Parts: sequence; C-alpha cells; structure tokens
Amino acid sequence: MKLNELKNKKILILGLGKEGMDNFKFLRRIFSKKVLGVADRLEFKKLDEKVKKIIFAVSCDRRKISIKLHLGENYLKALKDYEVIIKSPGILPKVIAPFVTKKQRITSQTEIFFENCPGKIVGITGTKGKSTTASLIYQILKKGGIKAHLVGNIGKPVLNLLFSATPKDVYVYELSSHQLYNLKKSPQIAVFLNIYPEHLDYYKNFKEYIKAKTNIFRWQTKKDYLIYNSQDQIIKEVVKKSKAKKIPIKLDGIKIEDIPLKGEFNLQNVAAAIEVAKIFGISDEKITKAIRNFKPLPHRLELVGTFKGITFYNDALSTIPETTIFALEALGKRAQTIILGGYDRKINFKKLVKYILKNKNIKNLILFPTTGEKIWRVLKLTFHHWSKNYAMALKLPRHFFVDNMRDAVKLAYEHTQKGKICLLSCASSSFSIFRDYKEKGNLFKKYVKKYGKRV
Repeated sequence: MKLNELKNKKILILGLGKEGMDNFKFLRRIFSKKVLGVADRLEFKKLDEKVKKIIFAVSCDRRKISIKLHLGENYLKALKDYEVIIKSPGILPKVIAPFVTKKQRITSQTEIFFENCPGKIVGITGTKGKSTTASLIYQILKKGGIKAHLVGNIGKPVLNLLFSATPKDVYVYELSSHQLYNLKKSPQIAVFLNIYPEHLDYYKNFKEYIKAKTNIFRWQTKKDYLIYNSQDQIIKEVVKKSKAKKIPIKLDGIKIEDIPLKGEFNLQNVAAAIEVAKIFGISDEKITKAIRNFKPLPHRLELVGTFKGITFYNDALSTIPETTIFALEALGKRAQTIILGGYDRKINFKKLVKYILKNKNIKNLILFPTTGEKIWRVLKLTFHHWSKNYAMALKLPRHFFVDNMRDAVKLAYEHTQKGKICLLSCASSSFSIFRDYKEKGNLFKKYVKKYGKRV
C-alpha cells in the first residue's frame, strides 16, 4: 500500500508487539496530526512497559487527541470503525475474519515496506533455515561492499528504515509465512529453501500454508530472480508458475568441512547464499572469506559445551520433526538423550518416532507437555506394531515427563553416559511452557552450566 493512500484513511494498528510499535512510531512521524487507532488483546496494565510509556505519552497529551485505544478482551469489535487495518503477523486471519468486510483493507508492515521501498529486497523463506541463510547473505553482501540491511523476521522492524532508504540500499528480508500471507508484491530476489508441515494451528491446512509461502515469488516479473530448492518436490512443482529467472540451488563443490555450520542440511543454506552473491557480482574470494568467518546463530544446533563428560547441544529453534531428525543425523551415534515436546500445532510425529526406534543409540527421551505425551503414545503404538508384525528386535528408550527445564537438564545429567550427547531439539514450538525458543534455549544453557559445575 502506497503511503499517499493512507493519508486520508482511518487507520487501525492491530497488535502492539515489536512490529506494531514500529508501525505506530512510523505513522505518527509521517502523520503527526492524524488520529490513529491502536488495538491489542492485552489490557493496558499488561502491556510491555516501553509500549505503555509511548502510548501514555501520546494519549495523555490533552492538546490533541491523536490516539484511540482499543485494549482488552473486546479489542476486535473496534475493527468495523476503520478503513485500513495494519495487522501484526502473529494475529490469526481466522480470528479477525468475522469482524471485517470486503470494503476494508487488511495490510501489513511487510506489504507497506515492499510497496514503498526504493532499494532492492532479497526475500528469504522456508520452513527452516531462513535465519541462517538471511544472516549469511547479509554478511556476504557486506563483505562485497553492498550497503545491506538485515531485516524482517530476524532483524529489526522495517518501516522506520524508509526514512533513510535509497535506491542503493539492499534489504535482506527474512520472511515468515505469516508475513507473506496475503502479500501482493514480491521481492526482486526471492530465496525458497524448503517446506514442511508447520503452523497448522494458524492455517486451515498444509495447502494454505504452502500458498502463503508461494507469495514470495507469486508477484515477481521476468526481471526478477527466484533461487529455489529443486530437491524439494513441493517447491519444484509450485515454482513452475513463476515468471522470474529461476535458479536451482546447486550443492556442487560445497563440502560440510568447508563451512562453519554443523549438519549436511546447512549446505543448502550456504549454496542459496552463494547464488544471491553471484547475482550481485561478488567475487569468489570475498564469498569464501565471508562464509569461513560466519558465526553460527544461537539456538540452531549450538554447541553449549562438554560438562562432566557429556556434550550438550542447544537446538531450541527446532519446531518440527524434520529438524530434530536433521540434528540427530548431524550429531551421529553419540546422541543418546533427546529433550522433546512443546506446544501442539497438529503436526504428525510418525517420521520422527520411526527414526528414534530405528536408532539404537538413543536411550533417553525427556518429554515436555503437550506433544511429549503425544510423541510417547505414537512411539509405543509403533513399537508394538513393529514388534508384533515384523519380529523386529526393538527396545523402547527410557522416558521421563517433565514440565520445566531445570528437571529436564537434571535428568539428562543423571542418565546420559560420559562421552555421549544430550540434544535439546523439541520438534515442537515453545509456547506450552516457554515464552519463545530464546527463553527455552537460554534456560537450557543456564542449567547445563549450573549443574555442570556441581561436584
């Protein structure tokens, strides 16, 4: 949506998280006298202190009423009074659907930025690997002398960057499916890494999730570029409709020992970053140097250290079964204890369960609610089915149900042998117990180090 289209519209900012507050500050700056609506499910007293200070300062200025607050349980009832609604990505479309009409415009920070950015946008999406790939692209472009910015799902909110944006700026934009949902403009360079079932509590089904992801290339032209994973059968099929110059990701010549990232799956991320660098004409020497100097991001198969003879890995960002399997494959036979489970997003765990049963090195499962119970049920059913019908010599791993990280790590120390690995890779999102993956990963590291020091 162009900024001049917002000038005479009644605008509501829906959601007061990091992105919502960036929207508020941006619009307040360009429309200093406009009355802005602000809506959030949290009551004023429960909002973040920084948010409260900004809103309080504006709403208590009696010289001009420039903000209307719609906070608390009935916040969605205010939607009918506005022409344009700028929605935060985390708010489910199906939640607001009963409160809006076809005459209203639902937009987002991402769409507004895409429509008004004078620079070039490199968009990266995929169920997993987005952050690593975006960060690596950013580092390579900077090493190549490009005026690059890391933004979106991993970096800072973007709207206030429009004030200083120029045609020479390049924005490396990590794009979640929520940010891509209903988007009507695509980046000039799109990177599509992979796709697995995820966020099935947000979308009607996997098909709708795929549709949201394809917006990264849906609106591209013949002048644009699409870098995609040709080994992913779903992606291979959907990109056939793309009008852009299609570049399949090539793994030729890249070896895992040449990159500072653990796991074969990271070769795909590195290869995608190299293809982007080539579009910008960056030399092989600078690309290689940037890759070798790249530091792995926290919470992504992060080595915490070896304590009391046990090596601990923090893979807190693993929210689907596939990434837990990738992590176990990367760690090999030493992986003995896995901490699993979390919020239930209606994902199928059969593939992970089969992998665990076939891997005789995995001896201990430490399980968080609620998917921990689900994983154990599926595992027992599969075990009994295989034992009865295929006469397979199987043994169930030990299992422990816990509801906090302290007990999880304590059990890991008690039951993991010296020389072996304990892996935190939950195959589920964090929200049943933890605020987010960062809190989960940081607590894991805290207790690993705490119990590791005890004699």
